[in-house]
Amino acid sequence: MSNLRISEPVLTDPFEMAFRRFFSPVSSELQAPPLRMRLDIAEKGANYEVKADLPGVNKEDINVRVHGNIVQIDAEVKREKQTSGNGARWLRTERYEGSVSRSFSLAEDVDENKVQARYNNGVLTLELPKKAPEIAQKVMIQ
Repeated sequence: MSNLRISEPVLTDPFEMAFRRFFSPVSSELQAPPLRMRLDIAEKGANYEVKADLPGVNKEDINVRVHGNIVQIDAEVKREKQTSGNGARWLRTERYEGSVSRSFSLAEDVDENKVQARYNNGVLTLELPKKAPEIAQKVMIQ
């Protein structure tokens, strides 16, 4: 059994879900699909390893926060300004622009001071060392 929990926005109103499903073929042609951050999370001994797909995101536009056993990854995709210079006329634009965020909790706390992050070819890799358990100290009674 895993203690991993992933938070994602969820529609709770059945009427709203049915309404969106009914119009989804129409809306998918009108606007670009939202960016989804796909995650792989593995436990490797004393570490967790997270790989997040963030295609088209600049390294400077990624923010990772770790607090206890909660990890949050935020990213923003910025599209280059489209101009119609040199006689060009845009016929279709489908590339996504906006932000995406994912958060999840792990079974154990993470040592925030030892976290390592690398970003290469659209993949963010996080090495999250588990925090060493605190040993209870015996108090001397006088």
